[in-house]
Amino acid sequence: QVQLVESGGGLVQPGGSLRLSCAASGRSLRTYNEGWFRQRPGMEREFVGAIKYNGESTSYADSVKGRFTITRDDAKNTVYLQMNDLKPEDAAVYYCAAGSIWLGTATYEYSIWGPGTRVTVSS
Repeated sequence: QVQLVESGGGLVQPGGSLRLSCAASGRSLRTYNEGWFRQRPGMEREFVGAIKYNGESTSYADSVKGRFTITRDDAKNTVYLQMNDLKPEDAAVYYCAAGSIWLGTATYEYSIWGPGTRVTVSS
């Protein structure tokens, strides 16, 4: 079974950048599609973006398109979420998840989740 752990969250000013990492252990991520979700206070967990198991396709929510980029490094068993031009509304706990459905945009389509990492966007 794969275990996922996110890292890289923290405090950033509006307009700044952060790179989140999702490191896997226990098994290779090569056969999994990877999704990133976020949950803002009082709101449901929402889809941010995803990358296909082979890295050939990515998809993003409209709210982050053009600002966020997902990549994967299978040699390091890690998936990344590069976040640029961050806005206060991007503040949330960010989760990575692994699943076998493409393109999964709903939480139930992912079976493995990390514990999350918090991103705060504030001046």
